[in-house]
Amino acid sequence: MLARIKHYLQGRGPVSLSDIALHLGTTPDAARGMLEIWLRKGKLRRGGGDAACSSCGHCEPERMEWYEWSEQDSD
Repeated sequence: MLARIKHYLQGRGPVSLSDIALHLGTTPDAARGMLEIWLRKGKLRRGGGDAACSSCGHCEPERMEWYEWSEQDSD
């Protein structure tokens, strides 16, 4: 599953948590758990979340949270 995440995110810009979960066929919480592994290894950047929201309450939090592959080496 971690390799699927890596291949999905490499070469793309920021991807929402919701889109990652959809691609993996899992819940956003389960996807976030797997993404944490790559974050700890320094391979991903995370952004968005509550800080990016204008607090209107209409946005899905999973759409506001994004991840981007940041490792330069492609292996």
